[in-house]
Amino acid sequence: MLFGVLIYEDVEPIDLATVGVLSMARRIRPEIAICTIAPQRGPVRLSNGLVVQADYGLDDAPQTDALIVTGGPGWCRQAENEALLAFLRARAAHGVLASVCTGGMILAASGVLDGKSATTKREVVDPEYPPIRILRERYAEIDVREGVLVDNGAVVTGGGVSLCIDTTLFLLEKLFDAETAAETARIMEYAVARDANRRAFPPIISDGQNGRQESR
Repeated sequence: MLFGVLIYEDVEPIDLATVGVLSMARRIRPEIAICTIAPQRGPVRLSNGLVVQADYGLDDAPQTDALIVTGGPGWCRQAENEALLAFLRARAAHGVLASVCTGGMILAASGVLDGKSATTKREVVDPEYPPIRILRERYAEIDVREGVLVDNGAVVTGGGVSLCIDTTLFLLEKLFDAETAAETARIMEYAVARDANRRAFPPIISDGQNGRQESR
């Protein structure tokens, strides 16, 4: 099963914990494969200077079973990148499309969240204008929810920063089973944090505007 992680200039490095979770999961599910995709293949400078190599660009990216869109300060530019937005719209018809942190803002700009429930990052340095507020104000057709994650079936949106770990574990449960996710969390020594986050904000399983909240 191929997981793609979408990166771009000024992604927040902690969002690459998505790759870390998948790497640990391969110890349990060796059939997992991981690739990185960016607007252009090659080196990508993340927020604060870390450089990561993108395996593929938009033009040569393979079809993935799940594509995870990461977040970070660069989301504002990517939300206006028409080539990327078209890529996401095309990928929405094949496999699972997911976002972590402000990657949800890019999904919103692409239109794939229209008529669906979604979440994004809530906490920022300037508490007066968090991304989740921008999501509410800019995209009236999206039912914006606060929580760890929202599952719309083929589209999953996750909350901010370290919650990318929880979202990736949820994807493992969704695409494999609960045991795979729980065992991955255990060997990562993240089981306690995962349980605490799920108690505070149970995953929201949604059918668009009529979402229902369900604890797992």
